[in-house]
Amino acid sequence: MSDKTLDLDFDKEHLWHPYTSMHSPLPCYGVLSASGCTLKLEHDRELIDGMSSWWACLFGYNVSELNDAAKNQIDKMAHVMFGGLTHEPAIELGKKLIQITPKELEKVFFCDSGSVSVEVALKMALQYWHAKGSPRSQFLSLRHAYHGDTFGAMSVTDPKGAMHELYHHFLTEQLFAPQPKIAFDDPWDESDLAPIAEMLSKHHANIAAVILEPIVQGAGGMFFYHPEYLKGVRALCDQYNVLLICDEIATGFGRTGKMFACEHAQISPDILCLGKALTGGYLSLAATLCTKHIATTISQGSAGVFMHGPTFMANPLACAIANANIEKLLSAPWLEKVAHISTQLKHYLTPCLTLENVASVRVLGAIGVVQVKQSINVAEVQKHFVEQGVWIRPFGKLIYIMPAYIIDDVSLKKLCDAIFFVVQKLQNSEK
Repeated sequence: MSDKTLDLDFDKEHLWHPYTSMHSPLPCYGVLSASGCTLKLEHDRELIDGMSSWWACLFGYNVSELNDAAKNQIDKMAHVMFGGLTHEPAIELGKKLIQITPKELEKVFFCDSGSVSVEVALKMALQYWHAKGSPRSQFLSLRHAYHGDTFGAMSVTDPKGAMHELYHHFLTEQLFAPQPKIAFDDPWDESDLAPIAEMLSKHHANIAAVILEPIVQGAGGMFFYHPEYLKGVRALCDQYNVLLICDEIATGFGRTGKMFACEHAQISPDILCLGKALTGGYLSLAATLCTKHIATTISQGSAGVFMHGPTFMANPLACAIANANIEKLLSAPWLEKVAHISTQLKHYLTPCLTLENVASVRVLGAIGVVQVKQSINVAEVQKHFVEQGVWIRPFGKLIYIMPAYIIDDVSLKKLCDAIFFVVQKLQNSEK
């Protein structure tokens, strides 16, 4: 029996958690340790984690290979500036990323986090056109897009009715095409591309790049759109001479059933953003990859260099862990495991469709989503899930899970059963 306790009163009074109020903060549950797919709380309570800590922990917690990578690197060098210096973990990680991403992407820029990866991508696109002598100042994004919380990333995140609406008047005004309408498994109709095609036809001369989340729109609504839409956008960008940025921060490293979601459409972007699962949830690290043409054009421009350089760029400790994480992914039968999780999610979540307050159930790869008809009281629903012994964090009208690839069938069923139970409980309380 553990008698450890956390000072949750101090936490509540002084520590500001994401997307919550300091006046009346959402409840926080103290975690003492974590292993596999289990979070160990105070008073010997345990929760099955259905969130992979916001998509990051591909193989769960306390992973021996990643622990060893951290231990082996820490005594050599925890950090060194990347300006004028380099090191083996960064070189090896660069090789791995070039190997597993679309072949046209040959240049790797390391940075701190997913949002910064998007900032880097936007700056690359802007500096590319500046170097060509024909500056362009706008980006074309999608409605219900989400690309991060920093200012450039917020500007290409849908400003209407979304989490960043408050900042709308402080941000650079961008262009937004309607959200794709055709879902991943529905029959394709070319007319779905008409709105974005019209916008590119009208504004392409001032559009530096189209930026989108390939196949899965995440925080904007967990919508899975048709691969032909992505393929069509790639063709339109080529037609109108506009760069394409794919934000794979949430979808990369096998989550959708492909190593990268853009593979569903068999396309390659000009710029690719990676983050989240890159280090298996151990340390913050991200990367922005681009084509040789973009890198060469920027480097031959008037500035002569790309104007960005984070302090913790290519942090050796993070790179060493990322290398071990990718090696574990490539050596594991991840494709089969993700396919199995997908099958189980469809089987276990389908009963939710019998509930009156469920609008839809959708699954892609190791992502399962139950959309209800009314907005969710997060604090109330979170409490119900904890009582069921699971960790699932809903938002808006969405209850979703993206478990670690190591999850067993019993634990996965417990997550899905908890969703059914809680949604049914909500339905009964509304009557």
